[in-house]
Amino acid sequence: MALRAGPPTRRVLLAALVWLPVLPSTRAEPVDRPEVPEPEGYRLGDYRAPVPATLEGATVLDTAGLILLLAGEPAVLIDVMPAPRRPPGRGAGRPWLAPRRFHLPGSVWLPNVGLGELPSSTAAWFAQHLEELTGGARDTPLVFYCERDCWMSWNAAKRARQELGYRRVHWYPDGIQGWEEAGLPLVPAEPEQEPEE
Repeated sequence: MALRAGPPTRRVLLAALVWLPVLPSTRAEPVDRPEVPEPEGYRLGDYRAPVPATLEGATVLDTAGLILLLAGEPAVLIDVMPAPRRPPGRGAGRPWLAPRRFHLPGSVWLPNVGLGELPSSTAAWFAQHLEELTGGARDTPLVFYCERDCWMSWNAAKRARQELGYRRVHWYPDGIQGWEEAGLPLVPAEPEQEPEE
């Protein structure tokens, strides 16, 4: 799938203005969560596990904070969920239907950029997409998310901030579950094509 022309967030900004009246209902009761320290580097495995409450150099958003951000200015929403892969042993001649993914309206799905170690081709692909999505402006707000308790969004946000020099990185750790629980719509997602290894 080709990269969409122009920032995909205009639709989200308009939608957020419509959703703004639901803002009070997005404040869920605090959940008792284990204290998880930030690792020095990237999380390298066991990606579906409790995540830290912080990300050094980035802004951590809850759903209300994300809506306020989108209502105030355009931002680039980046879904980093890995794309489904054909199960091992299921050859190309056998039917397989990938599960559908739904994500926040206006998002771009960049699969696998939240792995702890990226192949050089994927790292270059990630950097190129961020460059195109922001027009090269390192102060464009970027919002990374995935699923709740998913380290891939934490890793991708950290990588954008520390390795690629984006200055306004936001992390939405509640991901699609937090958005959906607030009664906000999700839309069908299509992953951008990853580079061949």
